Amino acid sequence: MRARAELTPGAESDIAEAFDFYEAQLAGLGVQFLATLERQLELVVDNPLQYEVRYRSVRRAVLRRFPYAIFYLFEGESVVVLAVEHQARDPEHWKQRL
Repeated sequence: MRARAELTPGAESDIAEAFDFYEAQLAGLGVQFLATLERQLELVVDNPLQYEVRYRSVRRAVLRRFPYAIFYLFEGESVVVLAVEHQARDPEHWKQRL
């Protein structure tokens, strides 16, 4: 059975912020970011245990084209996305969401 993704409010805010940033750089780039994120999230829900544990039970899946990573917990049949953050950002930021 395929897991289902649940975005926390913090993750939704991260995504909106990244989208706005990329759209401000070049029209349509934000849409490309969302498409890349969606593809990576589908890979995560298809096989959530394939990604490395980064902190306690939190796993990380890196986006291919953009310097962002999805930080998530796999709980039962759900992938709970805690954060979608730029990889240069202080990792303590998303840890506050635990």
